[in-house]
Amino acid sequence: MKLATINNCTHLITEAGGVDIARASGGRFSADMKPLLAQLSDLRAWADDADFVFDPSLAEARLLEDLSVLEAPISNPDQLFAIGLNYRAHSEETGLDVPDEPMVFTKFASSIGKPSADVVLPTLTCDWEVELVAVIGKGGRNIPEAEALEHIAGYCVGQDVSERTLQFANTPAQFSLAKSYPNFAPIGPWITTTDEVSVDQLKIGCHHQTATLQDGNTAQMIFSVAALVSYLSKVCELRTGDLIFTGTPEGVGLGDKPPRYIEPGWVIESEIEGLGRMSNRFEVAS
Repeated sequence: MKLATINNCTHLITEAGGVDIARASGGRFSADMKPLLAQLSDLRAWADDADFVFDPSLAEARLLEDLSVLEAPISNPDQLFAIGLNYRAHSEETGLDVPDEPMVFTKFASSIGKPSADVVLPTLTCDWEVELVAVIGKGGRNIPEAEALEHIAGYCVGQDVSERTLQFANTPAQFSLAKSYPNFAPIGPWITTTDEVSVDQLKIGCHHQTATLQDGNTAQMIFSVAALVSYLSKVCELRTGDLIFTGTPEGVGLGDKPPRYIEPGWVIESEIEGLGRMSNRFEVAS
């Protein structure tokens, strides 16, 4: 299933069109995304049996052509985790050691933006980082790696926008703060549930106009999604709706010599095979 948030209501999105789940189910299911993620088996059974009247204006292809009606699939996670240096080539391009265990930081939830969010650049040293985002469905602690994928509801595309001057203003670096300006965590376009996609080997990348910024594959991840879920759950109780930004492949601006950063007026298209795409415009404050 593909689950999108439109007008603050969760919609089932298909090739034929979309449907408001709460309205179509007569209130059986919530309009809010978070509780639905813990009811995916019931939701899937209902969707298989229901006779929908789809809104063709909300068909998958049409929404990807005009992302503006889509909101962030989840705007209120209890926790938003992020993983640094989870692609070997990215570690090497930044001159940092490849980690022996996951490097964890957070992005604050107030940084979440919709898939077409406009981003105001606080400085001219802001960087792009396309990422696979895993969405927790079933929470828990001390989750064995072999069972970890059972706790994932689905996946979406994310951008971990990073303000590099603030990030490296102190020692140690202050990742979380520098990555949490407004709309520095756009996600979307929807959540694709785990029965529809395997993330072991998906193309992931972003571009500006005709210029490729990043071009990688999730197969290059050092720590798998299952390993990350298990690792985090040994310390934190994972909760339904939590987000995990799983790291970015090589090609960030910081890795260039000299570094290059997002310029005002850029529109960055971020895409992951099977999960859809986002489009974000970057401007300076007026």
